[in-house]
Amino acid sequence: MKLEFTVNGKNVSLEVPPDRRLLDILREDLGLTGTKEGCGEGECGACTVLLDRRAVHSCLTVAAQLPGREVVTIEGLSDCGEMSDLQRAFVEETAIQCGYCTTGMVMSARALLYENPNPTEEEIRIALAGNICRCSGYTQIIRAVKRAAAEERGEAERD
Repeated sequence: MKLEFTVNGKNVSLEVPPDRRLLDILREDLGLTGTKEGCGEGECGACTVLLDRRAVHSCLTVAAQLPGREVVTIEGLSDCGEMSDLQRAFVEETAIQCGYCTTGMVMSARALLYENPNPTEEEIRIALAGNICRCSGYTQIIRAVKRAAAEERGEAERD
């Protein structure tokens, strides 16, 4: 099938089978390797990207679902090569250890902050529930999301 959609603000046109996974299109066809494959079954969240500003598992999303839609990957969050506030908050709050789950966590957090710019800790936990991290611990991750939310609102985060 001829596939036309937007990735990180750029129009993309590819000839792919309708059942080709978005994860494979991003990594193999478009060279966007920030999106990781963990379980390949939609359980771990490592492959999370935004599809029309909503978090989806790219390992479960197929080409037939993409025409005319907008995909944003971790690479699309940066601005002229600079990390976004959310990415920077993950680094500064030491919410990164091995880094494998990090892109999925950041993308799930980004989707949450699009929908709710002032989430509670419980809302953050719920939004990240589909993402598994074995290294860093959720305290730093939640702190990073809260910090980024406050910065995006123009406030300093207060505990």
